[in-house]
Amino acid sequence: MKSLNKIKSAINKNVNGEVYLKEWHKSIILEGKVKSWDDFIKAGQIAANKGYKGVVNNMEVEGFKSPPIKAPSIKDGTLDGKKVDVLVIGGGVTGCSILRELSKWDISCLLVDKEEDVAMHASSRNDGMVHPGIEPKPGSNKARFNVEGNRLYTQIAKELDVPLNRTGSLVLFDKKILKAAFPIVDARRKKNGLDKIKLVSQSEIKKYEPYADDNVGGALFFPSTAITCPYKMTVAYGENAVMNGAEISLNTIVLSIHKEEDKIVYVETNRGKIFPKVVIDAAGCFADVIADMAGDKFFSIHPRKGEILILDKKKGRLLHSVLAKPSLTIVKGNTKGGGIVKTVDGNILVGPDAYEQPLREDFSTHMENINAIANKHFPILPGINKGDIITYFAGVRAATYEEDFIVEKSEYVENLVYAAGIQSPGFASAPAISREIERITIDVLSKMMKVKKKENFNPYRKGIPDLSLMNENDRSELIKKRPDYGVIVCRCEEISKGEIIDAINSPIPTRTIDGIKRRVRPGMGRCQGGFCMPQVLNIISKEKGIDPTKVTKKGEGSNILVSETKQSK
Repeated sequence: MKSLNKIKSAINKNVNGEVYLKEWHKSIILEGKVKSWDDFIKAGQIAANKGYKGVVNNMEVEGFKSPPIKAPSIKDGTLDGKKVDVLVIGGGVTGCSILRELSKWDISCLLVDKEEDVAMHASSRNDGMVHPGIEPKPGSNKARFNVEGNRLYTQIAKELDVPLNRTGSLVLFDKKILKAAFPIVDARRKKNGLDKIKLVSQSEIKKYEPYADDNVGGALFFPSTAITCPYKMTVAYGENAVMNGAEISLNTIVLSIHKEEDKIVYVETNRGKIFPKVVIDAAGCFADVIADMAGDKFFSIHPRKGEILILDKKKGRLLHSVLAKPSLTIVKGNTKGGGIVKTVDGNILVGPDAYEQPLREDFSTHMENINAIANKHFPILPGINKGDIITYFAGVRAATYEEDFIVEKSEYVENLVYAAGIQSPGFASAPAISREIERITIDVLSKMMKVKKKENFNPYRKGIPDLSLMNENDRSELIKKRPDYGVIVCRCEEISKGEIIDAINSPIPTRTIDGIKRRVRPGMGRCQGGFCMPQVLNIISKEKGIDPTKVTKKGEGSNILVSETKQSK
């Protein structure tokens, strides 16, 4: 463990400002004031991996004040006094997969999330790639859970009825770099426990990807890479949990955590006090905030943003799998460099990039980033161009300064469990992380009560029928039984009224435009909802019995309509 004075000297030599250090339990705490966000990040990075468990960065940045967390305005007592065995905080893929694994047990489980729906943050803002596990540092939690999670996804996708394509991925190299890269990457593959990779010659690349750039020396093929839909997978995990008796409370924000001695007694929310036996912190970019509420903040989250381009389905024929061309190496740095991905729905995604910024809920996109992503990646698939872009989006990753997942029981709060710092490849790792959290949680819970498996747990969940994938006979039979499936609402994606109604009334009901979009895709095509959104809005209004002016895009504050027109006085 490096001495505090040496770390302090290194920080003050490399950042603009004054930084003070102290130890707390096994972590190092940074305090003081710096000139810029770059200085803030640099200081934390210098302090990381010096023998401490974590870095807590409490410094101020000159001229910057962190905005308050966006919170629902609703305040009621619907959860007041509620007792549960397990409370999961966070409705992303990590939280929902944990809830599903815990629903195998004869215990009461509740998940809370402050948003209108699950998968509202990072779990709907990534490319859906199930990484093979070559990038993480050998011996890290990332490496372990990525490789395990990748292997588990085949069975999980079958059980939850979510499409998954085991396409493999090609990492393109110039000839000179390829010769040097292969033995290094292969050695790392063995350390991380991956299946064999293949060295692909320049001529062989065309067998995998006929439209890939000719000006490369060869590639490494990773056969275990897969693609699925991240938001559909998250919803499916949550729905299967609910089907097995778990509960989800949305528009529910944690306000404080109250302990007696070293044990959480209750969690206060905007909907009342919840009394859990065990609390699981799966709060993404706010995981350190939850830890702080519990008096156990041994790490800090620093938001790392990435932007992604979505291309028209018409260009989907140009790509079969995943293409990437790293600038120097595949095994260093805190970003995998992005690439080009064909989604399970047929679109091509390009990116993401990665950059540090201070806002945990900033999903804005920037033209300079969009241009940089296009300029970097478009050359490896020459048939695509900027005219193919139909939209773009951004996500924020929950990075710690140690750049590793935190999957463990708290050392100082006896009934608190962490699934924190889950950034990329967090989506690929979710099935494995959730099983480890299940093991830890049941171990903690077993010290308080008798715990047994459910006899009637059902691992299978049937998704909403996808009309566009059915053959003519099956489609006709479904329409005979359900005439609403014969009414096409979204022309771009061929989505029917029946699919939309089923999404509205699914096990995790939704009443927003984006909630419907995440489940059955109306508005995902070239027109981005220009044609179908008014119809989707009307269907939501009728099914939910709410005024059209109350229907929102994504929850509170995003109303589509302001008021009715041509009203008589």
